[in-house]
Amino acid sequence: MTVGIIGLGLIGGSLAKAFRREEGITVLGWDADPSITEFAQLAQAIHGPLTRENLPSLDLLLLATYPEAVVEHMEKLAPLLAKHTMVIDCAGTKEKVCQGVFPLAEQYGFRFLGGHPMAGTHNSGFKYSRADLFDGAPMVLVPPRFDDIRLLDEAKTLLKPVGFGRVSITTAEEHDKRIAFTSQMAHIVSNAYIKSPTARTHEGFSAGSYKDLTRVAWLNPDMWAELFLENRDNLLFELDTLMEHLAQYRAAIAGEDFPALRQLLEEGRRIKEEVDGR
Repeated sequence: MTVGIIGLGLIGGSLAKAFRREEGITVLGWDADPSITEFAQLAQAIHGPLTRENLPSLDLLLLATYPEAVVEHMEKLAPLLAKHTMVIDCAGTKEKVCQGVFPLAEQYGFRFLGGHPMAGTHNSGFKYSRADLFDGAPMVLVPPRFDDIRLLDEAKTLLKPVGFGRVSITTAEEHDKRIAFTSQMAHIVSNAYIKSPTARTHEGFSAGSYKDLTRVAWLNPDMWAELFLENRDNLLFELDTLMEHLAQYRAAIAGEDFPALRQLLEEGRRIKEEVDGR
């Protein structure tokens, strides 16, 4: 099997290293920074560079770039792909990507699924990539049709060397709605929370709660700003919902209303238990 990867940062580099674990898989890579492609080859994460000449040999092409870049790459590469090649993107939002690439796949005859590997770290870049990043992690796939079982089975087979755990199938719209809550909001809340002036004097007074809440404040501003704006409507809904709830807590505390505050806390505790268990 031959796998091509566009974008050799944390996600793309980790995908390359995961595929390199298995014998019989050739991994080709490309990054906008040629020095990263060279370093990835020296680090034996890839066998060689991905070029226009070897593009038709791919069984699987993965695009680990920003959403807008996925569409731009595919507009250029679509005419060069072989019909047997399966293409899966790994961007953090899906609507713009799928709207842009599904028509290209239909026009040129290759197979395309939107994808989102649900793993990462607060660090970015190839130097932080590792082969086991996705071991047991969820993978979300967005197919053009839900009744194409053969396509989904082939996608799962091609991705098997990466080590994903659960594979979820959804629509681009539903993906972006859920990811606004599960991922994007967590980054915004963490990033805003750390801006308190008290943060500079926390040492010696913080433990697990502080670490859990602030871990993803250390983010890639360019990437997350693009993802937030790509998912604007869903994210605004989650922000408005959060601010409405925070206002209720503030009112109860300001009014020294113990029964109201306790009820708010109990509601949150109960919902957490319902959705995630103890």
